[in-house]
Amino acid sequence: MTERIAKLLAVASMALLASLVSFGNLTDYGSNLHFVEHVMRMDTTFPANANLYRAITSPVLQHAGYDAIIFLETATAVLCWIGVVAMWRALRQERIAFERAKRWAVAGLALGYLTWQVCFMSIGGEWFDMWMSQQWNGEESAFRFFITFLVILIFVTRREPGLRERVLAG
Repeated sequence: MTERIAKLLAVASMALLASLVSFGNLTDYGSNLHFVEHVMRMDTTFPANANLYRAITSPVLQHAGYDAIIFLETATAVLCWIGVVAMWRALRQERIAFERAKRWAVAGLALGYLTWQVCFMSIGGEWFDMWMSQQWNGEESAFRFFITFLVILIFVTRREPGLRERVLAG
């Protein structure tokens, strides 16, 4: 039971994190839009950067990119919260029921990992050379997010030992 509660609380913590990020981006849209605009424009990368052909200067495309990020953050939060509720309902049920209940949480955690790893590390960091920017480099922050999602995803997907394994172990 302790491990189940730990898993439930770990998923709830990530649901809260994704919810706060999404809420912040929705209620203060302009602050992080400014960040996305600079990253996509590549205007603070190294001088004579040979990759500047990748820059996107269209405000419509910049908004679309930012809106996609907000959608993914929101979907991550929703899936994780659904997972929390499902895991709560299955907390005292048989192992197979709890395993099934984790599906929503696994989907949310995986989406959270992919959102921060793909959008920020791969696309922002490598495609738009965000790593070159002293002012608009979000790779360190993105790393903290996606590694936390990944660690909790690994923990949550760890199967509970069955009765036989518990007897042999203890």
